[in-house]
Amino acid sequence: MKTHTNELIHSSSPYLLHHAHNPVNWVEWSEEAFLKAKKERKLVLISIGYSACHWCHVMEKESFMDEEVAALMNEHLICIKVDREERPDIDQIYMTAVQLMTQQGGWPLNCFTLPDGRPIYGGTYYPKENWIKIIQQLQEVFQSNPSKVEEYAQHLKSGIAQTEIIEKQDFIQTIKSDQLIDLVQLWKRNFDFEYGGNQGAPKFMMPNNLEFLLRFGKQFDDSTCLNHVHKTLHKMAFGGIYDQIGGGFARYAVDEIWKVPHFEKMLYDNAQLLSLYAQAYTHKKSEVYKQLIEQTIAWANQEMRHKDNGYYSAIDADSEGVEGKFYTWTKEELERVLKDEEKWVMDFYNINPSGYWENGRYIFLRSSSLRDWCDKNNLLYDEYQTKLKHIHQKLNSIRNQRIRPGLDDKQLTSWNAMMVIGLLHAGLALQNKSYIEEAVKTAEWIRDFQYNPQTGQLYRTRKDKTSRIEGFLEDYAHTIQAFIALFEVTFDPQWINLAKKLTTFAFSHFYDKKSNMFFFTDENTDLIVRSIEVNDNVIPSSNSIMAHNLFALSKIFQQNTYREQAQQMLSNIFHQMPSYGSAYSNWGLLTLSFTQAYFEVVISGEDAVQKRFELGQYYLPNAVFIGGKDIDTPILKGKEYTKESTFYVCQNFTCQAPTQSLTEVLKQIV
Repeated sequence: MKTHTNELIHSSSPYLLHHAHNPVNWVEWSEEAFLKAKKERKLVLISIGYSACHWCHVMEKESFMDEEVAALMNEHLICIKVDREERPDIDQIYMTAVQLMTQQGGWPLNCFTLPDGRPIYGGTYYPKENWIKIIQQLQEVFQSNPSKVEEYAQHLKSGIAQTEIIEKQDFIQTIKSDQLIDLVQLWKRNFDFEYGGNQGAPKFMMPNNLEFLLRFGKQFDDSTCLNHVHKTLHKMAFGGIYDQIGGGFARYAVDEIWKVPHFEKMLYDNAQLLSLYAQAYTHKKSEVYKQLIEQTIAWANQEMRHKDNGYYSAIDADSEGVEGKFYTWTKEELERVLKDEEKWVMDFYNINPSGYWENGRYIFLRSSSLRDWCDKNNLLYDEYQTKLKHIHQKLNSIRNQRIRPGLDDKQLTSWNAMMVIGLLHAGLALQNKSYIEEAVKTAEWIRDFQYNPQTGQLYRTRKDKTSRIEGFLEDYAHTIQAFIALFEVTFDPQWINLAKKLTTFAFSHFYDKKSNMFFFTDENTDLIVRSIEVNDNVIPSSNSIMAHNLFALSKIFQQNTYREQAQQMLSNIFHQMPSYGSAYSNWGLLTLSFTQAYFEVVISGEDAVQKRFELGQYYLPNAVFIGGKDIDTPILKGKEYTKESTFYVCQNFTCQAPTQSLTEVLKQIV
């Protein structure tokens, strides 16, 4: 029986429900919470985390489950718990505040505010003794010198507002690639040429960075960039950051060699990495990429998917209170399970000093592909490929008997939209139509459960058959992108029509006429400022995705206003890009679309979808694909609909001679 139950018991978030039996009087974010703080003249604690956050769990055990600490918090604070994945808008504002105060951030994010929500102090993880002192000191200052606290809060709020301002810049009529070349040359200084990725630790995978470098390398014939991308992808695939036995990537590696993961698995990482590895496979047909894509999709469909075809958010790092226990092995366990096959499996997966982690446990990692390992040891590849599948089945069956890490079973619209794109890219690259069918099912999940056709609005999250929280720009941007991509593969007009409707909605409710950018929140926000997200991080910024969407829509519908809007957004950011390329990689991809040859590929005919599918096995990042009969766009007019498909390769809507040869299409594009 639980001793305590607080208001979080009514939440839909697994992260908040996890704190529902803390002795702290936690409440969800609401207007009522701040009104209570004003009435009782108390400071507010906004504590932000997510279900797979290891240090969130540590701080909960040390402080939030402690009766003495909870009593102090309840006496002096109104305590608000926030799931950053449900409310990225809140996280964004208070993360900015903490970064301004401390020059660093992370989770758990703990920010103390005045009763009106203006921040005055904050940080991340605090040990129990420090936490107690901070609460006592803040309470003393708040009571003894309120004017000083008020002055600081107003100053900090102004600082937050300044960071969120994007000034409208002069429209750049002709965007040139010179700055992009300078950006990449500067960026190369930070390449880790031995292990891939950027230098140093910890190492995050940054899929969009690598997607940009792959396309830049291809279009500028830059072998340094291309080699760096493929080295990084192989090192990640061989490292402990990838679950060699079950599939799927952890969030990041704590070291520089991708060996020791922070073991939580996030849907957004794996969705984007599917896209990246699929695109890399179309550029360089690596068997490593193919096997990784297949294994990761199998894992996601088995462990991360609801029966309604939406994907869950995350799997925790901890089980039985120990980080990584589910995923790691002792030598004794492996010797007992593997028996006659122990020697070669331990050699292949480095169950030796290279793979040793801590407390007698080992992380599976590889030094090479299976084919190269077989060649080195004079073994038959086909034989050991079959053996390895058998070993994976055996080890997974043992692992599945262990106590599993926690599952965050809420479904997020934007992350599912990323998964739609990941499945589409995988289906095209591997020429596997079943993956495209799975992408359609997940898009239908968004359409059927997360989209309100009466209002045109998206919901952010779904759990227990209930969709809730009005969507943020992130949800609209990713969903529009997914629906455009789905149209480009299936030529089903419903998807492009929905993408256009959602774009219209975004202009009506998120657009900032002063900057010609989009706010992260709609006009009904309850936050102290409205932010405009432009920096590309592990997930690209919502504004850069919207700019890509507008560029694609301008090509599909031959609408110059969309293109001009995308160009203005890029103009606003362009001068900032060279100094920090990795923070503007998605803007860099858009720059390539403006500065390098970009094609509209129209496919007309009864087997147009099949021809589009066949084109998907080639690396063609500089083209948009248009086809079908029931879409109202000028570019399709006059294109004869025949039994045998005809290709029209166009540039700025001027088309080359039609052809029925796929080889000729590739020549014209490449």
